[in-house]
Amino acid sequence: MCYNVIQEELIYMPHVSLRVTEQEKNWMESYAKVQGINLSDAIKEAFFEKLEDEYDLKAIREYEEEKANGYMKYYSHEEVKKELGLE
Repeated sequence: MCYNVIQEELIYMPHVSLRVTEQEKNWMESYAKVQGINLSDAIKEAFFEKLEDEYDLKAIREYEEEKANGYMKYYSHEEVKKELGLE
């Protein structure tokens, strides 16, 4: 008989501390409970969602700036079909 054994590897993860009021802590814990996740995961999710939102807003601002400065070229549906040889 042959057995495959998978050994779990312990990974060190640094800790981050936050200073919050008791009320803020209660709100965070309530949010985590409603989401069905632990407090650490709730805080990480909120942070990375905010980070993604900021990145998206930066991309939108850059697009709008290029559009306002006339750096964008637009193609009609018909032009795209013709360029791709789909007509």
